[in-house]
Amino acid sequence: MIQETVFKSFDNQALLAEQLAERIANQLQEAVDTRGKASLVVSGGSTPLALFQLLSKKTIDWNDVYITLADERWVDNDHCDSNERLVSANLLQNRAASAKFCGLKNMYATPYEGQKMAIEQLTHFPKPFDVVVLGMGNDGHTCSWFPCASTEELTHALTTDDLCVAVTPGEAPHARISLSKAGILASRQIYLHIVGEQKLNVYRQALKNNTPGEMPIRAVLDQHKTPVDVYWSA
Repeated sequence: MIQETVFKSFDNQALLAEQLAERIANQLQEAVDTRGKASLVVSGGSTPLALFQLLSKKTIDWNDVYITLADERWVDNDHCDSNERLVSANLLQNRAASAKFCGLKNMYATPYEGQKMAIEQLTHFPKPFDVVVLGMGNDGHTCSWFPCASTEELTHALTTDDLCVAVTPGEAPHARISLSKAGILASRQIYLHIVGEQKLNVYRQALKNNTPGEMPIRAVLDQHKTPVDVYWSA
């Protein structure tokens, strides 16, 4: 059984977003104050939108904050499924408009061809990443580590030393590029942000054993390198 991480529950999603935005802002500013730069990795989906909007209004030295994505669908950045589009519209606004953002999608036709450039574009990011915010699917995936991907691709994502990997999910739409497990764990703090009873049940199921092939989120939960705080609300 996986040792349970720090788990924090909130009465509602608004309170969760408020508390998490404040904590992330404090950590980013502390990083800027201490090291001159800060780095933030965020995930897409609908869950973090309120968090992004609150965080964008925080008074911190955003021009010293570098932001990238945990994963991205290999679509143009104006596509409705683009995580870059979502982050631009909800996080890179207000005070956070001056942050230094670098997406993962580039000019190549496929993520397999574009993987090397994606890695190169992140070489200037402050590392280890100061804060990583992850989501989780009902199938236990996080980033673009899908249980429905080929065993070879999922194993590669969880074992390679490369920062980014290309993945084609078996069932989810679009080929993707994703940070690897090594890339995600090369961070000072990970937050798993989940809402709803179904996600809570998936999280509890993930804690029952350490087989990441069935539920890849276990690769994040079952490690002792990087602290993981789970923020949940109904």
